[in-house]
Amino acid sequence: DNWAFLYAQRLALKQELPLHVCFCLVPKFLDATIRHYSFMLRGLQEVAKECAELNIPFHLLLGYAKDVLPTFVVEHGVGGLVTDFCPLRLPRQWVEDVRERLPEDVPFAQVDAHNIVPCWVASPKQEYSARTIRGKIHAQLPEFLTEFPPIIRHPYTSSCLAQPIAWEVCYSSLQVDRTVKEVEWATPGTAAGLAVLQSFITERLKSFGSHRNDPNKAALSNLSPWFHFGQVSTQRAILEVQKHRGKYKESVDVFVEEAVVRRELAENFCYYNENYDSVQGSAYDWAQTTLKLHSKDKRPFLYKLEELEHGTTHDPLWNAAQLQMVQEGKMHGFLRMYWAKKILEWTHSPEEALKFAIYLNDRYELDGRDPNGYVGCLWSICGIHDQGWAERAVLGKIRYMNYAGCKRKFDVRQFERRYAPRA
Repeated sequence: DNWAFLYAQRLALKQELPLHVCFCLVPKFLDATIRHYSFMLRGLQEVAKECAELNIPFHLLLGYAKDVLPTFVVEHGVGGLVTDFCPLRLPRQWVEDVRERLPEDVPFAQVDAHNIVPCWVASPKQEYSARTIRGKIHAQLPEFLTEFPPIIRHPYTSSCLAQPIAWEVCYSSLQVDRTVKEVEWATPGTAAGLAVLQSFITERLKSFGSHRNDPNKAALSNLSPWFHFGQVSTQRAILEVQKHRGKYKESVDVFVEEAVVRRELAENFCYYNENYDSVQGSAYDWAQTTLKLHSKDKRPFLYKLEELEHGTTHDPLWNAAQLQMVQEGKMHGFLRMYWAKKILEWTHSPEEALKFAIYLNDRYELDGRDPNGYVGCLWSICGIHDQGWAERAVLGKIRYMNYAGCKRKFDVRQFERRYAPRA
């Protein structure tokens, strides 16, 4: 279920050539820890096996693409290169670096395989809100939301066989924090991810529309880790979920809104605004004005990063949400909004709040370092894709959320008990 893979195979078949898959393993990436790398590498072991069954050599190259890929291309006489797309600055830089170092006669194509409507096709500019992009995406879904053609067993065998991969060597090559442990609930890989999708459809989809904002109810898809690492295609999830529209129309429509419209709005933002992780570079004028106006307001509480990280604030709900993220690598979506807004209230400035929120999200969330994560933090702290609300201290016109409001929505105490700090 990968359009870049499918396109590459189509080119190879047309030219009657073998096909290779390369993955360049970088020693570190932003605030990713061993939790994230283990999830990715265990998923890649499944990919390597699938490629072998398809007669497509899978190569795991250690190092940055610019240092290892052009050499591979030259040494193996590779005739063309196809890559996937990510709107974040660092992966885009990797693509540029490779492009500059490739032999001139080797064409290089990029395919947006993880959005349904390709990012640059969905809109030619940064969109203001979900309202402004929704129609553009829905208008193009009939063209792009189609069944995947199959990958076939590749008929042209390469003389260059894949070297056996020393997975333990890969692990030891990483320069990452190993204290943030793997989680037990999420098994990496496509097979496990598709099983989660199936369980969502049979067990949780019926209540997604009505209970997705209640952290005590099992109503979410929980698919974001597999989406983030490309182990399950969002397009596959939408195709499967849509088959149940007749039975669960509200839930299916809400799922499409979140997994397609909101997700692609985040991709759009990061693609057209490379300052997607800074207040000055990305917040709208009204938000910058209101935050500046209230920058000297007295904060009700001030916490250091370490206190936030260990969930030792005065607010038991916030602490429980933080500890859920630390322990499980996934905080409930509704609470992520509450969590980030409180960081704005309890730190010295919006800039510090955004820095802390992104750091904690990227360090612990399995789906961290993702357009959704950056835009989620910006929505909560800087009002991106939102509007001005009633003015109040510290937050100004940024949308407010509080403990009492959460109590009206769900049984707060039940959630707090579940993630109470361990003695």
